[in-house]
Amino acid sequence: MRIVANNYRANEIMRMIRENSGKTQEEFGKMISKSRNAVQYYEYGQRNFDFELLLEIAKKEKLVITIETKK
Repeated sequence: MRIVANNYRANEIMRMIRENSGKTQEEFGKMISKSRNAVQYYEYGQRNFDFELLLEIAKKEKLVITIETKK
């Protein structure tokens, strides 16, 4: 999976990562010590998550977060 984050909103990225993992909102929430409702709020954009949480998810899902200069 490759996501160019600039093309999406944060909540869309969270949903794409979860869906790519094949986990339900409940399973994904357990993995990151959050409730299913919290995951749902993140995915609907009703609650913001911080970069630390994104780093935790990336580590657990074996994802690489890359920041590069646009040419």
